[in-house]
Amino acid sequence: MANFDLAGLALPYNIEAEESVLGSMLIDAELIGDIVQIIHPEHFYSDVNRGIFEAIFSLYTNNRTVDPVTLIDECKLQGVFKDNAAATSYLYRLMNGVPSPRSAPKYAAIVIEKYLLRTLILSCRDIIDAASGGSERADSVIDFAEQKIFEIREGVENRTLVPLSTMLYSQLEVACKLIEESLANGGKPVMSGLLTGFSDVDKKIYGLNRSDLIILAARPGMGKTSFALNIAVNVAKRYKDKAVCVFSLEMSKEQLVGRIMSSEARIPSEVMHTGQLPRETAHEDMQRLIKMTEGLRSLNIYIDDTPGTNVPAIKSKLRRIKDLGLVIIDYLQLMNSAGNYNGNRVSEVSEITRSLKIMAKELNVPIIVLSQLSRNSEKREDKHPMMSDLRDSGSIEQDADIVMFLHRNSYYDESDPVRNICECIIAKNRHGETGKVELGWFGEFTTFAEVVRTNPGH
Repeated sequence: MANFDLAGLALPYNIEAEESVLGSMLIDAELIGDIVQIIHPEHFYSDVNRGIFEAIFSLYTNNRTVDPVTLIDECKLQGVFKDNAAATSYLYRLMNGVPSPRSAPKYAAIVIEKYLLRTLILSCRDIIDAASGGSERADSVIDFAEQKIFEIREGVENRTLVPLSTMLYSQLEVACKLIEESLANGGKPVMSGLLTGFSDVDKKIYGLNRSDLIILAARPGMGKTSFALNIAVNVAKRYKDKAVCVFSLEMSKEQLVGRIMSSEARIPSEVMHTGQLPRETAHEDMQRLIKMTEGLRSLNIYIDDTPGTNVPAIKSKLRRIKDLGLVIIDYLQLMNSAGNYNGNRVSEVSEITRSLKIMAKELNVPIIVLSQLSRNSEKREDKHPMMSDLRDSGSIEQDADIVMFLHRNSYYDESDPVRNICECIIAKNRHGETGKVELGWFGEFTTFAEVVRTNPGH
């Protein structure tokens, strides 16, 4: 069955399926819990049927009995029917017309299918309007079209306000699971996000959480690319079912792979360019490199080294990755915007960071974005980076959930006896406290490691 909207488009629907879903819930209240998990008010084409479903949902979430008497009263309060007589007649007709209440999930599937088809038709109209308007660039329209189709596929189109009561128990379940895991782990904390492989960092930020935009910033030479690659490998090793995607706008994919191999095999990075190894250890080092390479083959890591890419292009590629777990972009200032900002780089970078945060939320994955810092820190006596050092945009701090800086004092002071310590400074953290974490830095291998303390209390 189909109807026509104001633009003359045929919109499919199935009133019989809608009525059968509602009638089934009235006949057998035990079905309501399962049905409300798969169908939502916006899935109904009929305004009356949508109103009845919302009334049932309201009774159910408030732990009230759902039957014709209570539902008639709730429908009256919500203005679904003009009077009780009309409500009574309609509801009993629904109950009498149900072929088989236990087939309610099948009826719901039909309702959802028709809704998705309607949404697809209306989305295509929006895409045509955007493409024919003449005010948008082609890549922006393509991104808009891909986003529309992606949302339909994921079943999140037309998200509505969600009652708190519908989310409490799912969040309680998550919290209880974490508590149980912590107790099983001797009372130690269990992180809600992906573990970076650096436990002190994880304790501060609770791991890499879904939809987070994480800015990792440092002056050149501090090792931000190496740190990001270490995290990428650590995540890929720990979460075999998750894909890690690295977008490198500065270094080639061959250079990145070389760094990963050097770091993992503890082979000096220049070996990847010169092949020069000490003769007495060359055979052993080569065997270690070969063994490490075999181990890396199983990691679900993807690398893209397209220069000057933009958020729509990255998003388009990521949508095609199955089981996406983590995204790393190196680095922010080399990205382009899909829009035209007439040389206003600050506005352009601001738009990029906003788009990256939106992308993190849409894809529901953590995104680590590397960023340069201005030279302001090098002009100060205290070289430690500050938020104001973030280059090109004040909105980087605003859009980010977490901002981390890397700083090595020995980079500026050659007399510093502590050559291999790097500070990871958590300058912004929406999930918890800020502070500093010490990491070990091994420059010859371009890798970071956890600091081993001889006194656990310090």
